[in-house]
Amino acid sequence: MRWAAVLSLLFTVSCQPAGLRFAVSFPDERSSTALDGRLLLVISTNDAEEPRFQIKNGQDTQLLFGIDVEGLAPGEDAVLDGDVLGYPVDSIADIPPGEYWVQAVLHRYETFHRSDGHRLKLPINRDEGIKWNRAPGNLYSTPRKVRLGASEDATIEISMDQEIPPIPVPEDTKYVKHVRFESALLSEFWGRPMYLDAIVLLPEAFDEHPEARYPLVVSQGHYRRTIAHWRETPPEDEKRTADSEPESAQTEDRPKVEPIREALRGQPWVEPIVGYRNHPSYKLTQERYAYQLYQDWTGPGFPRVIKVDVQAATPYYDGSYGVNSANNGPYGDAVTYELIPFIEKTFRGIGEGWARVLYGGSTGGWTSLAFQVFYPDEYNGTWSACPSPVDFRAYTSVNIYQDENAFRIDSKWKRTPRPGLRNFLGDITCTLEELYRLERVLGTRGRSGELRDGYEAAWAPVGEDGYIKTLIDKRTGAIDPSVAEYMKEHYDLRHILERDWKELGPKLIGKLHIYCGDMDNYYLPNAVYLLDEFLESTTEPYYAGEVDYGDRFEHCWSGDHENPNSISRLTYVQRFVPKMVEHMLETAPPGADVTSWRY
Repeated sequence: MRWAAVLSLLFTVSCQPAGLRFAVSFPDERSSTALDGRLLLVISTNDAEEPRFQIKNGQDTQLLFGIDVEGLAPGEDAVLDGDVLGYPVDSIADIPPGEYWVQAVLHRYETFHRSDGHRLKLPINRDEGIKWNRAPGNLYSTPRKVRLGASEDATIEISMDQEIPPIPVPEDTKYVKHVRFESALLSEFWGRPMYLDAIVLLPEAFDEHPEARYPLVVSQGHYRRTIAHWRETPPEDEKRTADSEPESAQTEDRPKVEPIREALRGQPWVEPIVGYRNHPSYKLTQERYAYQLYQDWTGPGFPRVIKVDVQAATPYYDGSYGVNSANNGPYGDAVTYELIPFIEKTFRGIGEGWARVLYGGSTGGWTSLAFQVFYPDEYNGTWSACPSPVDFRAYTSVNIYQDENAFRIDSKWKRTPRPGLRNFLGDITCTLEELYRLERVLGTRGRSGELRDGYEAAWAPVGEDGYIKTLIDKRTGAIDPSVAEYMKEHYDLRHILERDWKELGPKLIGKLHIYCGDMDNYYLPNAVYLLDEFLESTTEPYYAGEVDYGDRFEHCWSGDHENPNSISRLTYVQRFVPKMVEHMLETAPPGADVTSWRY
């Protein structure tokens, strides 16, 4: 009887259907060698664009599944089945029967032999900023329509027969120069050549004034290959209209900037409802403001400075957060002591701390503030908008020093999910658990290329395996207090300012300018309030800067109370640079060059 029961159980198990699975491979012509990386499968009900571009934090996301592959040979199958974790559903077995578009992508990893002795497999920036769905060299399949039945015993074969092509090298112009700089510090840390990029915007009449030396306006933000919000010719639609239509049509029928500005002026809460980025005239609005920047920058009376957009993607994220990091390497020193002096030498910068100022928003908001705090003598002021958490007691919606779990608020009788994203009304569009779930599916060991892995790559210590020692467990939400304490002492900007104010305070007087919408989608004002409280209560010395909040404004508000974000995001340079120059002139040391560049 006993053996009969065992045989009956084995027979039952062997007769169970294996379920739906996907066998993904790539042909020899795409790579003759085995590859490492993260294999991602996207399943979509929407054919408006390729499935790889449809994975999002919001309600309109499609389905994603992922596994690590090491040494995947040409023609060899990597199988994704019902045991593979998905986002936002748990399993392939949870997909309802129906017709879907499917696509596979291999986000390729390279091997690094880091100077701390660790051997790591990570992606590298290939001019796209660590984006799995856009990285040149990544393999992918042509989208294919299939009918799925989750309970079926079926294998769907997918061939990644396509490769994302290289991103074209942007062309320099009279004003815009693209710099790629090999960093000795970063190359030593990573055990291979590592580069920093910069986009340099030269002032009007730069060549006509060879004796002039210029201040630097240093911008921080997410990675881009060329300049944003800049256009040296009128928009094509505008030129075409002016050339081909009668004057009446030009003045009455053609889309204009002002109607959009007037419709949204003073009403930031309108933006999520009308969806300004999808407004039929918004693309033209962007182009017109970009051309307006060119006209202002080159016109009479605008300050003659050099603007530098620092591009510092790491193998973990598209921004380094401007600090020397155990996981990323010495990006703070590399930018401040290698890249900036190189640019100043190449393009006739003044080359002194009083003549360098900073600005940025979001990731760039934190980065610009961090550069000012960690290098107080090398920079002369920051104008930081919507910064990532500047006080880790408000790590978005979590206090990492007191809370035990990042995903939920626990009490005796309740477990309430923590919010991750909201709109201006407070409507929650994503929980923190969902945000971490997406990153977990996109990449293990901090390799998702997404925001929270970017935080931990910059601020957390190294784990025993050489990868990031995790602050927040992506499976459970548990917070590691040892990591939290490390982050506090090394990167909590409010804590560092308070701890070191006796030394830092005198060097930062008048240099800190921070802006944040009080309904920022990522809960960022919570940390700004805490930093503001410290700055305003400290009088020895008083910081003499500015912290400003935008009523009902979302991410990423930058101090403009007159216009909605849809417009103010296009006017950073015109609003900030004159203020920066005024500050530099007021604080320039005796004998400083305050004349050669003022023509």
